[in-house]
Amino acid sequence: MKIAPIVHAIQKAKKGGKEMDFRLIHTGQHFDKKMSGDFFEQLNIPEPHANLEAGGGTQAEQTAAIMVRFEQELLTNPTDLVLVVGDVTSTMACAITAQKLGVKVAHVEAGIRSNDWTMPEEINRLVTDSITNFFFTTSEIANENLIRSGVEKERVFFVGNTMIDTLLKNRERFVAPLIWNEVGLSDKNYIVLTLHRPGNVDQEQHLKLLLNEIILNSNSIPIIFPVHPRTAKSLQGMGIAAPNLHFTEPLSYLEFNFLVEKAKLVVTDSGGITEETTVMGVPCITLRDNTERPETITIGTNELIGTNPRAIKPAFEKLFNGEWKKGSIPELWDGHTAERIINSISALFEV
Repeated sequence: MKIAPIVHAIQKAKKGGKEMDFRLIHTGQHFDKKMSGDFFEQLNIPEPHANLEAGGGTQAEQTAAIMVRFEQELLTNPTDLVLVVGDVTSTMACAITAQKLGVKVAHVEAGIRSNDWTMPEEINRLVTDSITNFFFTTSEIANENLIRSGVEKERVFFVGNTMIDTLLKNRERFVAPLIWNEVGLSDKNYIVLTLHRPGNVDQEQHLKLLLNEIILNSNSIPIIFPVHPRTAKSLQGMGIAAPNLHFTEPLSYLEFNFLVEKAKLVVTDSGGITEETTVMGVPCITLRDNTERPETITIGTNELIGTNPRAIKPAFEKLFNGEWKKGSIPELWDGHTAERIINSISALFEV
């Protein structure tokens, strides 16, 4: 979702006469078809020039496999710039590898911080931003984080959010998943639930308490729960069931956002989903103690309620009483972020 608009912006610039090209490298970190392959097809991303097939294993094993294989990729196919997105293991591993080979690095979605070092993503962000050359940011808060850490202002480019480029471009293409008709869902009369963070799903008793509170306070409207592979392992044998709780496989991008756009509420521990709910004006509850996307709370429709199951009831009451905030859209989340990124790179390299 983050790379698709950048690819399209490069292709457009090339057609417009810019001497610019790209190689798209899939590290293989995400190898589930619904969580990787479908995105290429649905978002019109060309097939990767290379797939490093480095998925599976521990954090360290993944990082090592990506670095070894990406180093060979760069040695075989030299480049002027490595552009990495987000905060996954691949982001950090590829940034380190590029810098050790003397290749400049640009980080898209730089500067966001949860200040929670128990999150692998936070370590990835900190390491990546400590060795990045050019920083493309989603918010003024991210800009401030980078400046405070000692990054020179001229290396920080406030461009907006490529996730929102993808959302706005594809919004008219959203498609109902099978579960829409199977359950008989209707507009603004169901809840979408996603959980995948270790703190929420790895401890069976805690996960059970969260789900029971969500079910108890749902006013019996359907709860649609696309289950992340990590969460599926914890749910096995737990025996959680309710007439209005409906589990489903991970959904494709177009199917999932169809559900989100029409939901009465989204309950999640994902950062990216809170950005999408903010732009679509959908109430969102985040089951985390911190967030790297505070603008979704201060400006958007998201509320951070922590991981204590007891916080669920008052939040749900607020929603069902019609007291949820309206929210608005953060600056530059307008669908043109990728164009600004490519224009900035063109100027930096005088293309």
